[in-house]
Order: sequence, then C-alpha cells, then structure tokens
Amino acid sequence: MTPTTVLLIFCGYVAVLLLVARLTARHGAQDSDAHFFVANKKAPWYAVAFGMLGASLSGVTFISVPGWVGSQGFTYMQMVLGYLVGYGFIMAILMPLYYRMGLTSIYGYFESRFGPKAYRTGAAFFILSRTIGAAFRLFLVALVLKLFILEPLGWSSGSGATLDWGYALAVLIILGVIWAYTRQGGLGTIVWTDTLQTAAMLLAVVYSVHAIAAAMDWSWIETVQHIQSSPMGEWWIWDDWKAPNHFVKHFTAGAFVATAMTGMDQDMMQKNLACKNLQEARWNMGSFSVVLVVVNVLFLGLGVLLYTWAESQALTIERADSLYPTVALGGSLDWGLGLVFLVGLLASAFSSADSAMTALTTSICVDLLNTEKQSYTEATAVRKKVHLGVAVVLFCVILVFSALQDSSVVSAIFTAANYTYGPILGLFAFGLTMKGQPVDRYIPWVAIASPVICYLLEASLKSGYGFSFGFALLPVNGLLTFSGLWLLTKKL
Repeated sequence: MTPTTVLLIFCGYVAVLLLVARLTARHGAQDSDAHFFVANKKAPWYAVAFGMLGASLSGVTFISVPGWVGSQGFTYMQMVLGYLVGYGFIMAILMPLYYRMGLTSIYGYFESRFGPKAYRTGAAFFILSRTIGAAFRLFLVALVLKLFILEPLGWSSGSGATLDWGYALAVLIILGVIWAYTRQGGLGTIVWTDTLQTAAMLLAVVYSVHAIAAAMDWSWIETVQHIQSSPMGEWWIWDDWKAPNHFVKHFTAGAFVATAMTGMDQDMMQKNLACKNLQEARWNMGSFSVVLVVVNVLFLGLGVLLYTWAESQALTIERADSLYPTVALGGSLDWGLGLVFLVGLLASAFSSADSAMTALTTSICVDLLNTEKQSYTEATAVRKKVHLGVAVVLFCVILVFSALQDSSVVSAIFTAANYTYGPILGLFAFGLTMKGQPVDRYIPWVAIASPVICYLLEASLKSGYGFSFGFALLPVNGLLTFSGLWLLTKKL
C-alpha cells in the first residue's frame, strides 16, 4: 500500500468524523455543558449501545485479542461470560441509583453517601484509571502506525532514539483530531461518531475473516469447523487452580471487571446517562451485553485464522500484538484487507480516546472543579481549558509508555485496572450494602493502602507458592477497601 493511499485513507476518515461532528453540533445548544456531558439526555438507546461496543473494544480488542489466542486460546471468553453477571447488576442496581439521583458524574454518589473526601477520592482514582487505559490504547495504535507505516517510509527514527519525532507526531495528530471534533459537541457528537467507528471496526473483522477463508478456499462452514477443531479453540481451564486463567478466577473477575469498569466508570456510564430515561438505558445495556459476547467470539475466531494463515505463509510474528497488522499489511492477502484494517485501526483509536477525553473532562470539571455551581460563561471557559489539558496530558503519558512498555497491552491494561478500579469498587460496595458511616477524612488513606497491599500480596504468593490471582485481583482489591471502610466505621 503506497504512502499516498495511506494518507488518503487517513484524511478521508478524519473528514467524515469532522462532518459528523459538524452535523451533530447543529442540534440544540451544541456548546452547552448539558450537550457536552450527557447529550441533553436525548441520545437514542440503540445508537448508544452500538457506539459503546467500539468504546469498550477499542484498539486492545482489535489488535491484541486476536494475537492473544496463540497463548491463551479462547479462555478469554470465560471472562467475557462473567461480564454478563456484572451487566445484570448494573441494570438492576446501579442504573436506577444514578437516574434517581440525577447525576452527571456518577461519583457524586460518594459525596452524598460518605462526604467530600470520598467523593474526590473516587473521582481521582477514575481519572488515574482512565488516563492509563486511554493512553495504553492509543499507544498500541500509534505503535502499529510507527512499525508498519512510519518506519518503512523513513518518517520514524526507530526504537533506538531518545525521542521518536515521527511517532510523537502521529500521536499528536490523532489527539488533535479527537480534540477538534469533540471540543464543542462532546458526548452529543461521540454518540454518533462512535456508532460510525464501531461499524468500521466490525466491517474490518468480518472482511478479514472472509479474506482468509477465501484464500484458504474454505466455505463458511469449513471455516467454523477449523476454528472449533484448532488447539487454540479451547475455552475452559479447570485443572490448574493456580493458573491466572482458571475458570473460577476468570469468570469471577469478569463479573467484577464489568461492574467496576463499566457500571462504576464515568466513561462508560456517561453514555448510559445520555439516554432519555432509565428504561431506554436498560435497553441499551442489555443489547450491548449480548452483542459484546458475539463480537468477542468473532475476534478470537479471527485470531485462529490469522495464526493459521501466518503459519501457511511462513510469516514471522515477533509479538502477539503484531499478528493482525503483519497479515493485513504484509501483502500476503489482497489489498482490500489492508484497506479495511487501516480503517478499523483508525476507528479503534478514535472510538476509545474520544469518549475517554470527554469523560475525563466531565469528571475534572464536575467532581474536582465544581463547574455545575459556576455561571454558564465561566463553566464553558473552564471546560474548554480542561478539555485541551486532558489532550496534552494523554500525549505526554503515551510518550512515556512508548519508552517503557514491554508487555502485552491487554494484560497491562487489566493489571493497571486491578489496582486503580479496586478502591472505586470497594467504595460502591460498602455504600450500597452497609449502613455505617466511615470517617470521611480517612477514606483516601484506605483507598491508597488497598492497592499497595494487593501488590505485595500478589508478589509474595507468586514468588512463594506460584499462585496468582490473575484478573481476580480486582475483587480482592475491592474487598480490602471494603474491609478498611468497615474498620473505620467500627473503630474510629
């Protein structure tokens, strides 16, 4: 694929996003906080549900999950099935709470339940969590652009340079585009741009499956049979209870990950709060839950096919994250695969980062700066400054990751989430199930101590007994926070 073609694809995709942003900005008070934060609570539930797929999948699922099949098989589905339990809890308990309280930021619950210290603690842990997650996702996409586009064109200085200006420029352009199309419309724009981007990602995956099946001269039935019979098609791990992907650990972790990283995450719940009412928000979450399971099976199946094709062509796969781009951009299949891959790659980058940028802006403005109590003019000016500041911070964090990252992006994101989402999970769990009132001024210390204790516990068990909590570290972290709050209630 020529440099001119790549440039045209990028420019065309950006033009479509900016057009959608312009069209959505014409409806109503497009520069108001209500439009930016919750789309004036007029977003259609079906558009929100479809767009949430793109935000939850992002570049991690698009690139990393297919490559993960080589070492983990389909065992990731154990966790995905656990998500359904978490989504059920969100629909039954959390959504009614948020709508009843009329929240813009869901962490406003902590202020009414515990006090201002707990409120800001919850918001701060979300801001840290989402900054790390969004930066990792964008890092991965920018890394693919560097390895497969910038370096072959001579626009990147390679891995040995202190600062890769070509890579930095790619990240800056992506963040600049996202800032441009979200700076006024916010969530009111993202509902529709994410719908477009989810469609682009799914089209890329379906076409990739079709391209490999056609090249192998397989029918659809033969393709499915090959995936099912592959050694990489194993779903369940029952025998080794010490393994981090044992079924009980994975399924339990999935339930808690979905609860914490969707139901207690401002980024994901902000979209649900944009629906017209609670009933439509539940329709959104229910349909999203079912489709997400199907989509993850599709991504894992694609992974099996990618490895099969790579082996048949004797392609060298240096790391799991490079599997999909190596096959798609390596020229071993038709040019159409490279085209849809690039479009899907851009969609995965923008769909995760735009909603994260908006959610971070919302949380900082509402939770930390109290812009809801300011005048319209003051609040709008603050929001725009914060929005730009969030883009700058993400840019700096991504450059740091580009120098330090050396492990699977999927594992890195969930490992970070095990620590940073645990205190949020513990705060919500205590607030919803207990009647006591912990001493508010000590809550930040509990929230900080819990991840530290988790890290030490995981390290000691792994070195001494070969046991790892894996993704189940998240509920352990939440339990430690819950216990600390209980001690504050009983002892102080």
